[in-house]
Amino acid sequence: MNNFSFHNPTQVLFGKDTIPQIGEELAKRGHKKVLLLAGGGSIQQNGVYEHTVRSLEAAGIARAECWGVQANPVLSKVREAIALCHSEGVDAVLAVGGGSVLDSAKAVACGFYMNDVWAAFEKTEAITRALPLFTILTLSATGSEMNMFAVLTKPEEHKKWAIGHPALYPVVSIVDPSVQTSLPWRQTVCGGVDSLSHIMEFYFIGKPGDTTVAVNTAVSRTIIQSVDALQRSPEDYEARANLAWGSTLALNGISGCGLNFGEWSTHMLEHAVSAHHPQVAHAEGLAVLFPAWIEYCQASNPDTFRAWAERVWDSPTVEAGVAAFRNRLRQWEGPVRLADLGVDAAEIPAIADTAMLTQPLGSLRPLSRQDVVNILEIAAAA
Repeated sequence: MNNFSFHNPTQVLFGKDTIPQIGEELAKRGHKKVLLLAGGGSIQQNGVYEHTVRSLEAAGIARAECWGVQANPVLSKVREAIALCHSEGVDAVLAVGGGSVLDSAKAVACGFYMNDVWAAFEKTEAITRALPLFTILTLSATGSEMNMFAVLTKPEEHKKWAIGHPALYPVVSIVDPSVQTSLPWRQTVCGGVDSLSHIMEFYFIGKPGDTTVAVNTAVSRTIIQSVDALQRSPEDYEARANLAWGSTLALNGISGCGLNFGEWSTHMLEHAVSAHHPQVAHAEGLAVLFPAWIEYCQASNPDTFRAWAERVWDSPTVEAGVAAFRNRLRQWEGPVRLADLGVDAAEIPAIADTAMLTQPLGSLRPLSRQDVVNILEIAAAA
C-alpha cells in the first residue's frame, strides 16, 4: 500500500428515528436559520419533511426552502439557491434528499462565498470556505453524506463536472435507513450500483493483498447481498441498513486508503454520456460502462482484476466475473448496454469528444480518445 493521509470530520447519526435530532444538532452549533434544499417532493410523502420541520421548529431554527433539485443536478438551480441564501440571510445549508440534493447543497455552500460557483468546477476560481452543511439522507448511493465531493451539470455546454474541498464535508449527516423502504426498486438498484462503482474506482489500483482491497471486497459482497435481499423483501431493515452503511463506506475515504486517489475514468465516461442524455441516471450509466472498462483495461493490473472476479463474484476469470456482474444487473432489472440507456452507437464519437474534455483521463491506464471509443463500443455491443 502507498502512503496516505486519512481524515473525515463528518459526524454520522445512523439508524431508526434519528431525523428528529437535526434541530438540536444545528442549535448546539449556534445556527439560527438554514436553507432547506430538497428535490421533487418525495420527502413530503414519506414523513421526512414533517419530522425535519418539527425538529427545526422545536429547536428555534428558522428556514428558507428551495425545492426542485433534479437527478443530474444543474447549475441554474444552484444559482437560484445561492441567491435565496443571500436574500434570506441563512447561516447554514440543510440538504434533505439523495445525492443530487446533497451535491447541489455543497455547490450552494461554497458558491455563497464565490463570484461564480461554476468557476469552481472550471477550476478558474478556488474554493476557500463554505457555509456549514448538514444533511438528511433519503437515498444511499453517492456517499455525499460523508465526503467532500459534488458533481453538477451545465447542460447547455454538455459539461458534467466535479469539485472537491475539505470545506464541503458535511458537519452532521443523518442516515435513517428505514425511510428508504418506500424507494422504487429502480432507485434501490441505482444506489447499489453507484456504491459498487465507487469501490471499483479504487479496487483495481491496488494489489490483492492490500488491506484496503480486502475491506473493499467485503463491502462489495455485502452491498450485492443486500440488494439481493431487498429485491426479495423491500422492507428488510437489516438489508436496507447494510446497504446504506456500505454506500457510505464506499466513498468516505476508507475505500481509497493507500490506493493513490483511485482511477475514476469510468465516472468521467458516464458524465460524458449523461451530459448528452440528462435522462440517464448516473448509476445506470455506470452499470453499462464499468463492465466494458474492466474488459478493456484488465491487462493493466491482471492479478487484482482476477482477484476481484474470484473474491467478489466467485468467478475463475475476469471474463467470467464480468459476465456474473452483467447477469446480476439483469437480475436486478438494470441496463447492460448503451441501447438500454437510449444511447445510439452513432453518438459514440460525440460522447468521446466530451469525455476528452477531462484531462488526464484515467490513472491505471490513461485513455486516449480511441480508447474511449473502444470502451463505448464494447458497451454498445454487450
